[in-house]
Amino acid sequence: MGIRGRSLLPLAVTSLAVASCSAAAPSGSGLAHASASGSPPASASPRSPSPRSASPAGSARPGTVVPGRALPAPAGLVPFGPVAAGQGAWRPAGRAVAENGQSVRVVYETTLIPPGGTQSAGIAWLDTGLLAARLYSGSVSPGGGPYRYTAPIQPAQAATLVAAFNGGFKMNQARGGYYTEGRMIDPLRAGAASLVIYADGSVTIGAWGRDVTMTPQVVSVRQNLLPLVAGGRPTPRAASARWQAWGSTCGAASCGPTVPGIEHQWRSGLGITADGALVYVAGPALDPLQLAQLLVRAGAVRGMQLDINPNWPVFVTYDPPAGGQAAAANGRKLLSGIAQGPWTFFESSWARDFITMSAR
Repeated sequence: MGIRGRSLLPLAVTSLAVASCSAAAPSGSGLAHASASGSPPASASPRSPSPRSASPAGSARPGTVVPGRALPAPAGLVPFGPVAAGQGAWRPAGRAVAENGQSVRVVYETTLIPPGGTQSAGIAWLDTGLLAARLYSGSVSPGGGPYRYTAPIQPAQAATLVAAFNGGFKMNQARGGYYTEGRMIDPLRAGAASLVIYADGSVTIGAWGRDVTMTPQVVSVRQNLLPLVAGGRPTPRAASARWQAWGSTCGAASCGPTVPGIEHQWRSGLGITADGALVYVAGPALDPLQLAQLLVRAGAVRGMQLDINPNWPVFVTYDPPAGGQAAAANGRKLLSGIAQGPWTFFESSWARDFITMSAR
């Protein structure tokens, strides 16, 4: 959660910094697993999105993902209001991945203006059939290192990296726990919104103890607050008037300790769709309900808020030359206004947790 009054330098590591990243959590949803390996192909034709004009009606439980098999491409999204150019239309992003000898796009991006909003939020869709997740941990968030997987991303992992994004609040504000690399860094909390990653790179999201639980296959659990989306709908908590329950925010132009926070702030969130894809949302002027509504419109049946405030939400895709490695020079931000960028996860000074998505 964002602590106000901190420096906004992109790579500042200080106790006044806001919420942390990184996450992973066990799941009882029965998602299939797979490991990240192999070099993605140099190019690929985008998959044709299916003709659905709205997000899936969605069951309350994500479907089973078959590792190595591509998911159906996402349907175009219906804008909440008047259509702006490109709104809701998906465009491929990041490098392509091989499936049965074919080059397949595995990340799609678009923008939508939320209900009652005026500024576009960015939305990314990720194919968990062809991508494997990994939780990276930091010295500030969650702390308690050293860790095998921490910034900067190493060449061996950069060889298959397709996308990376921020985790949640610093653990003293996340109201949840953190488990990774065989260690319980902070106790997992029943009911907390949890990102769960398995040994084969499969990933899911749910309420701990209800939707997701510890199993021998779980390698990482990242909790942050309570669920934002459940059963394909914003939760009552998301729609409540108590927006402060979703984090201490900065002011409109400053994070000074005497500046009152504002409800509509940079926020990010992550959801899982009925067929098991991940959807990531970030935007500059979102309240909790708008963030939930965007996740649902993108197809999420379960979802959670990640980090907030101007300096911390970040989603980047990488598209290196054929056979090349992901690097700052070939990365692209989801939104131009995001403070961090393609360099962030390749800096040793980045001390927060984050999640990578790599070719299986």
